[in-house]
Amino acid sequence: MRSIQVSKANGPLEIVERDIPEPGARQVRIKIQACGVCHSDSFTKEGLFPGIQFPRVPGHEIAGVIDEVGKDVTHWKLGQRVAVGWHGGHCGHCESCRRGDFATCKYRQVPGISYDGGYADYMIAPMEALASIPEQLSPTEAAPLMCAGITTFNALRNSGARTGDVVAIFGMGGLGHLGIQFAAKMGFNTVAIGRARDKEEELMKNLGAKQYIDSKSQNAVDELNKLGGAKVILATVPSGKAMSEILGGLGANGKFVVIGASDEPIQVPAFLMILGNRSLVGSVSGTPIDSQDTLSFSVLSSVRSMNEVFPLERAAEAYEHMMSGKARFRCVLTTDS
Repeated sequence: MRSIQVSKANGPLEIVERDIPEPGARQVRIKIQACGVCHSDSFTKEGLFPGIQFPRVPGHEIAGVIDEVGKDVTHWKLGQRVAVGWHGGHCGHCESCRRGDFATCKYRQVPGISYDGGYADYMIAPMEALASIPEQLSPTEAAPLMCAGITTFNALRNSGARTGDVVAIFGMGGLGHLGIQFAAKMGFNTVAIGRARDKEEELMKNLGAKQYIDSKSQNAVDELNKLGGAKVILATVPSGKAMSEILGGLGANGKFVVIGASDEPIQVPAFLMILGNRSLVGSVSGTPIDSQDTLSFSVLSSVRSMNEVFPLERAAEAYEHMMSGKARFRCVLTTDS
């Protein structure tokens, strides 16, 4: 089979041939049909994730078909369409798992980091990592929902916002364009905040935004406060500085939800948070059943990722295109087999 691997930290994405792997007792083998290219794949490419071992095949937005099952797998069947996302397995015995909070498992696994991921023709996944793909979604539609989709969907549905509340989506990239759709379909008064691009305002309104704020030419904090302040700001941008600058747009009892990964600190004014009873929280993607909820909601509400599709052998090109910020809005690899 073909695999796209990274042999060392900051090494190139290189195509290699490997033997098709065999699943263990509680694992399945997936014949991969599509895999999203996510910014978090840089944790593998650059060797940033603690404990990562090389060589490693990246990819954690995976859609395919079960090709083989281990002897102890009962619920999942040959030929079943399945997907695997960021949550690639949990231990079942740490304190978080014992409390049913699998998403914060101390020993959780991530495809493409803990074990080989979806930049390949086949992969092995633990059975607890699987989500079922609805028949209405193609592999290329399902794959980006396994990280970008679930991350925005779960953050919004757990944010505490109610129908009609002002919810701002900060950042109009791969996460943001899905956040706009989910927020609108959940009935929020959805505000898109981005930096002007050709036809971006029209596009975001077509996706469901009631208002577009161009943070390059407008003061986004003032614009949000004209609306009474945001009940929720979903921060998808990978910039702590940018997040710090938008905090003042939260209304009383507002919540700032961080899903954009940044190594920059977020500067939080104490009095702003105290006097308005405001809060700042992070939101991890979620478990496989959350992924399945995301896929189901996307079918019911017609939420779809806007993708640029590349064949597997052009994975390096797709990765660089995504990292450049020029992708509109997600890149997806297909095996075409």
